[in-house]
Amino acid sequence: MSWTKRQIVEQALEELGLASYVFDMQPEQVESARRRLDSMMALWDSKDIRFGYPLASEANSGDLDQKTNIPDFAVEAVYLNLAIRLASSFGKAVPIELKAMAKDAFETIQLAMISNPPRVQLDPYLPRGAGHKSTCHPFIEKTCTKTVFAPDTSVSFSNE
Repeated sequence: MSWTKRQIVEQALEELGLASYVFDMQPEQVESARRRLDSMMALWDSKDIRFGYPLASEANSGDLDQKTNIPDFAVEAVYLNLAIRLASSFGKAVPIELKAMAKDAFETIQLAMISNPPRVQLDPYLPRGAGHKSTCHPFIEKTCTKTVFAPDTSVSFSNE
């Protein structure tokens, strides 16, 4: 089950000690937190940390109840880092433990991305090269590979 944007925002606010105040917050504050989440995920996307997160085309066009497609192992890193980004907006100081947990979770995601790089899709009409001795199949054949970090999307990487 994928978390929604609202659930991630609420969890980030809970990390800051604002869980009981979520229902007292103005809709503009929640939307601001959603925009921060979207911008953080766009930044991670530019760093090649991609989960299939639905980025909004405009600042005010996002939906709080939209599923994020973030895998369960990465949700903690997302809401902890979002909590750090939201702390100053709510006048909260970020505890050292929260910074340490967010850094550790983010480094775990980076390590997972490095150890499982996405496969490049090759042209099926690309010749195998001079080192290949088989005369039956002179071109690269399709081989199925696993989907990388995109469990609920149609995006998959394969060596074709």
